[in-house]
Amino acid sequence: MKITSLLLLISGLISISATASETLVALESYPEPGASRPMPVFKVDASWPDLPDTWIIGQVPGLAVDKADNLWLLHRPNSLSPLDLALEQTPPTGVCCEAAPHVVQISPTGQVKNSWGGESIAPEIDGVNQWPQTVHGLFVDDNNTVWLGGNGKGDHVVLNFTAEGKFIRQFGTRNSTEGNQSKQSLGNPADIYHDTFTNEVVIADGYINKRIIGFNTIDNAFSQYWGAYASIPGGGTRAGDFDVSQATAGADKINTDARNFGDIVHCVTKSDNGLIYVCDRRNNRLQVFRNDANGKAVFVRDLVIAGETMGLGTATDVAFSPDNQYMYVADMMNGRIWVLWHETYEVLGSFGRPGRYPGQFTWLHSVVADSQGNLYTSEVSTGRRVQKLVLVTQQ
Repeated sequence: MKITSLLLLISGLISISATASETLVALESYPEPGASRPMPVFKVDASWPDLPDTWIIGQVPGLAVDKADNLWLLHRPNSLSPLDLALEQTPPTGVCCEAAPHVVQISPTGQVKNSWGGESIAPEIDGVNQWPQTVHGLFVDDNNTVWLGGNGKGDHVVLNFTAEGKFIRQFGTRNSTEGNQSKQSLGNPADIYHDTFTNEVVIADGYINKRIIGFNTIDNAFSQYWGAYASIPGGGTRAGDFDVSQATAGADKINTDARNFGDIVHCVTKSDNGLIYVCDRRNNRLQVFRNDANGKAVFVRDLVIAGETMGLGTATDVAFSPDNQYMYVADMMNGRIWVLWHETYEVLGSFGRPGRYPGQFTWLHSVVADSQGNLYTSEVSTGRRVQKLVLVTQQ
């Protein structure tokens, strides 16, 4: 009887292991001929995440990983239609579904741990609720506080919350923007990075404005701003509100040597060695900066990503392996992730392709890494999903 029970247990474990491996799907990979080393190998966990049965997520314009390796995603419930949200209609028009809250925290194994968001948790200023109309960009700092922005009509604000969704502070104000030289107003901020060691938050202020702006998070005072090549921010501002129809506007004018940022400054992040990376998506490049002894940004170099690409542009987001050796760049137009050797910026290759199956991407938006070297990606437009890319081998 005991032997039978043991055999059943072993059989069950083998079955579970086989089931787990069956959910891992290979990605199309394109190693660079003559590269000095191979790329890490990833597979997609097609069973991840395990959301509540009635939940559905819309466009996902922000991802972050916290110190416990939980994934945080920011999505747009307002990108879903009534046909998607049958349970929210009166009376319900079908058996599923309802929108997940804007902000969702998910464990490494895919279970929802926390969720919140929307106007009910945001302050009002002069009768205007400060929650963005169209959320964009997410960051979770080392203090486990959550930052988010917006790129919709009047969304000139970055909001900061506790992990439980309690409002802490904001920078900028909805419906108020004053251009690239303003030291207090924003212009459709796309992304945020808060350095809890230097107590500076830097914001990719990049859908109306064309710059990076920083604030001290001790007293919330302005600290610095800069444009391309660490110059005074220039190049003008977007006329009118941003909408998705403008995502490809001006694609024939991409300039990898442009003296100003293009009209979508899409990301800002910092690597463990202190370098600051800015996604100049419209110009198919990253610009690399560092802070000098006075904490001011100094230009280091350009990194061109698939420079001849048009359409949606490249250089959408950046992540790094836990050992800081590999650099991953999300490329929206080409639907792939470029792999660079971080020390030299040698391109080792890329993986992924446009499409809707596991390991394929539709409007690839964000990429983040956890402490185990796994990657998470998100998609907007009609992509509307998050994928977990499990690290299989690393040379």
